[in-house]
Amino acid sequence: MTKRDYYEVLGVSRGASKEEIKKAYRRLAKKLHPDHAGKDKSAEQRFKEVTEAYDVLGDAKKRQAYDRFGHAGVKMEDFGSGYPGGSQAYSYQGGSPAGGVHFDFSDIFGGAGQGGSRADPFGFGGVDLGDIFEQIHQQQGRRVGRAGRTGPAPRGQDIAHILTIGFDEAIRGTGRQIEATVVQTDGGRRTERITVKIPPGVDNGSKIRLRGKGQPGPGGEGDLIITIQVTPHPYFRREGADLYLDVPLTFREAARGAKVDVPTLDGATTVTIPPASSSGRKLRLKGKGVPAAKTGQVGDMYLILKIVPPETLDEESRRLLDEFERLNPQGDLRRQWK
Repeated sequence: MTKRDYYEVLGVSRGASKEEIKKAYRRLAKKLHPDHAGKDKSAEQRFKEVTEAYDVLGDAKKRQAYDRFGHAGVKMEDFGSGYPGGSQAYSYQGGSPAGGVHFDFSDIFGGAGQGGSRADPFGFGGVDLGDIFEQIHQQQGRRVGRAGRTGPAPRGQDIAHILTIGFDEAIRGTGRQIEATVVQTDGGRRTERITVKIPPGVDNGSKIRLRGKGQPGPGGEGDLIITIQVTPHPYFRREGADLYLDVPLTFREAARGAKVDVPTLDGATTVTIPPASSSGRKLRLKGKGVPAAKTGQVGDMYLILKIVPPETLDEESRRLLDEFERLNPQGDLRRQWK
């Protein structure tokens, strides 16, 4: 598949400054990072594409090579420090049980890399560097690097931990101590007590990443990734930054209207129920919801009215209801179904 232009991937112009490129990358990486985008496969692919683009455009030499020769120029820059037509000899050593396969590029080009013509400006005799590098990638299954250069040492593994907190703790924030077991480089195990600060507004499934608190590795420690589980509240329900509360009403309260006390996160408050309120009607209490963990913006609280009939009716109550219906006819409320 043809690779997209790196400038297009980052959404910057070819004359963009290094700072503009860095800003564009940070904005996209934050939006597309798996911690934010979750299991969205398209976002995961875009994240890799954005990272690859910044790896090239954020490096002055790689960017210069890309500007001159496109994607093939990046491979040439990765492969050696000179450009085609220079005096350097390039080679690639691929590892295998038998000692590897050695590619001598002076043999491939037959020494033509020492000069070129207008028809063949790079002196490669019509050989496509990009095709050669792609074949080596596929055959060896390894990334081509500068001769003698090795990639960064791998970091240690991340540690996953599930932390259960109460509904009120998730709303207001809290602090907890957890124990993480780290496997040391000598094979021993060490248990470390770590204090975790949980910000206000976290929700069920929120993740907190503690850098450098994971398993050790040659390239440094991994991270500790904490997944938050929130216990349900006995009567509040939460959807993002908004809270929902079912408010039970009697026939009389719903028909005539009433003033009822309802609980909120800040304590009880009195709410006016309008006359002739039907079951399922929604009333909004602005700013009585949850502070969002990232922005701090407070959501709203919604009261869902629920008319609750009495469990039993005596004969006189039935007669009065029949009389009430006769005096207040509503017609066929389900006529639209017919």
